[in-house]
Amino acid sequence: MTDITSASGNLLEIRQLRKYFGKGSHPVRAVDDVSFDIRKGETLGLVGESGSGKSTIGRLLTRLVDPTGGEMRYQPQGSDAAPQDLAKLSQSQFRPLRSKVQIIFQDPYASLNPRMRIRDVLAEALDTHGLARGAARLPRIRQLLQQVGLRPEHADRFPHEFSGGQRQRIGIARALAVEPQFIVADEPLSALDVSIQAQVVNLLGELKEQLGLTLLFISHDLDVVEYLCDRVVVLYLGRVMEIAPTEALYAGPRHPYTRALLAAAPIPDPARRRTVPLLQGDLPSPANPPSGCVFRTRCPLAEARCETVDMQLREVQTGHWHACWRDDL
Repeated sequence: MTDITSASGNLLEIRQLRKYFGKGSHPVRAVDDVSFDIRKGETLGLVGESGSGKSTIGRLLTRLVDPTGGEMRYQPQGSDAAPQDLAKLSQSQFRPLRSKVQIIFQDPYASLNPRMRIRDVLAEALDTHGLARGAARLPRIRQLLQQVGLRPEHADRFPHEFSGGQRQRIGIARALAVEPQFIVADEPLSALDVSIQAQVVNLLGELKEQLGLTLLFISHDLDVVEYLCDRVVVLYLGRVMEIAPTEALYAGPRHPYTRALLAAAPIPDPARRRTVPLLQGDLPSPANPPSGCVFRTRCPLAEARCETVDMQLREVQTGHWHACWRDDL
């Protein structure tokens, strides 16, 4: 078991979280023995290649899918009550907490009902949790739209009348409508133009500070993660490879996979040469992951023991964890 010390400042403590899809001897191990903490008020980045399990973790934390095993201990802000294990709650038991744990979806085109006006989209969220009833309804909807940079009259329009960036702002407003404490932002920039991405990133940062939110920011864009996040969790094939404060991770990654992931980011200067070779080959199948260290089949530093020993996270510096034998990186 990963020995990550719990702290009173944690909003969520994830321990040995697992999600397997399919039955039989070779289920798809989308998330396999994942442990990390999310601190109150921080923005935690979750990065890794496609298929590494990032979005699945986001859906597990919001209980859009049920975990196969593990713990997700949630301690609401401003509460002295004992933490609740979200993994053990039924859907009906989780309903009272759903307003505190929200998600912003990746695709702003698919996440809004095309037959509903925006006021009805936001009203649906309010109705579900019994918020802003009666005469308070319309002023609350207008306030939410203004909060995300839209105009009050936009409430009467349909989703197809908005650009992609505006739709994503509506998705953010819908998440904010129920006054959450924790928001999973599941690659909220990937479907947007580059010029719009910067606006949405700045909006998320401003809302986090204004409302005291805690964010899990899932992204492929390592530059945005560096700019927005306080700490970063690096995933590979459903396993955690490294956890560190953002500045420490980008200045001195300690796991070979993290080094390769950062080296793969585009370099704007064609005269600069990469100091770390790019990874070769494809991600192995999560239905039949490699024995021992799951990264060993693509790792340029793999040793014989990597094939037989499943390396767990260990702390190499204060707050900096990695799952590798090597300490000389």
